[in-house]
Amino acid sequence: MYEEWASRLSGAVVWTNTPSTQPVVHPVLPDGCMDLLWSEGELMVAGPDTRAYAPADPSAPWSGIRFFPGTAPALLGVPAHELRNRRVQLADLWPTREVRRWSDRIAAAPHAASALETLALERAEPPEAALRLLVSALAAGRPVAETADELGFGTRQLYRRSLVAFGYGPKTLARILRLQRALALARSGVPYAETAARSGYADQAHLSRDVREFTGMTLGELVRRPYGSGSSAREDCLSGVPGRV
Repeated sequence: MYEEWASRLSGAVVWTNTPSTQPVVHPVLPDGCMDLLWSEGELMVAGPDTRAYAPADPSAPWSGIRFFPGTAPALLGVPAHELRNRRVQLADLWPTREVRRWSDRIAAAPHAASALETLALERAEPPEAALRLLVSALAAGRPVAETADELGFGTRQLYRRSLVAFGYGPKTLARILRLQRALALARSGVPYAETAARSGYADQAHLSRDVREFTGMTLGELVRRPYGSGSSAREDCLSGVPGRV
């Protein structure tokens, strides 16, 4: 069973997933977010995705904190692009002693997810206002160039900062957020052609191509399947951002 709730860390979500007796693997879709994960005594990091990811072990219980786009790299001390499309042990990024200290505290806590959140709060830095505004604008469908101008970013500067914060350039981030916008509409029952138009696609065929590129599935398959589940479920970390559907 998958559960999530708003974190005390700005923009983040805390979640747990306890598999049923017959666990089913549901792919995790690109959403602009990164996660810090705990399962069976190990700490892991889920980097930003540009393609669907199938969790390896749906039978294990998981806890995690899903960070608002662009905020995890400061906590982890690693540029997001180094973790793109990767799941890595936290011990590969941090000193062994620090990872052991965190692991011991989580293992001793009555609720692993809450302990994970507390540790993240201790280490987290305040989110950068300009990057949050960028995410909010792109999530609402604003053009990248127009948003960059409003924030005072040059093209190269924005690209460099986006690689560090999000793991890819601003145009890729905009496409991923547009995809999530479309999925929310389609799952609410909006016809696919109208979904494409309202999400900012040229037409339904354009939407279908993007869905296939980022997920390897059709829009119909995504709408029919259960979501918000899987051993590291991460489907939409932007529900609180202005402009989200």
